[in-house]
Amino acid sequence: MSHTGPGFDRLARLYRILEFAAFGRDLERARFAFAGQLSECRDILLLGEGDGRCALRLAALAPGARILCVDSSPGMIERARSRMAAAGVGDRVAFKCADLRSYAPAPGGFDAVATLFVLDCFDAREVASIISRTGPALRPGARWLFADFALPEGGIPRMRARAWLAFLYAFFRWETGLLVSALPPSEALLEQAGWQRKALRELQWGLLRSAVYARDPDRAPPAAASY
Repeated sequence: MSHTGPGFDRLARLYRILEFAAFGRDLERARFAFAGQLSECRDILLLGEGDGRCALRLAALAPGARILCVDSSPGMIERARSRMAAAGVGDRVAFKCADLRSYAPAPGGFDAVATLFVLDCFDAREVASIISRTGPALRPGARWLFADFALPEGGIPRMRARAWLAFLYAFFRWETGLLVSALPPSEALLEQAGWQRKALRELQWGLLRSAVYARDPDRAPPAAASY
């Protein structure tokens, strides 16, 4: 689960501790498994940023990039903004407080988008809408960085993942009012929208998945960055 919505404000200071207690450093490994592929980007869209760790890593890996972080939790944005200022990269990282269920980024404004443990907070219809509204914002050759929880196909890994997901959804429903209770088919929806997976990494017996997607450049018209 990620950090979308004002209900996550009260978890802002504890989120890193909670994720480390549950999964050690594997969530960070999943988030950043393919982040190096964005090193040459000029404009990166980070949806559901959270406390700023992702933006800070991307700012270091892509020193020539501007990064727009979109999150609906003011508390998370406050922590992220402070982290950027302390690291001296605040001039390259902008923030927008918005609900991803309705947010529409500027057309053709970005070389890459990252959704890192955020799409699990939405149902299938909402994820399809996010993908549809984000697609036009990406230039030809853009990459979609994806990391999220997953349900392995069978056996003990699937049983273990089911138990973890039931616990996580129950916890975040209790703490934040999260409405969904099951994973959306995010990767299938990306593929239906024309995105092709180029690389994949799995952690925690398949519970955590990290992937990078690309699509036919002809599907996205170029345009100047604007936000």
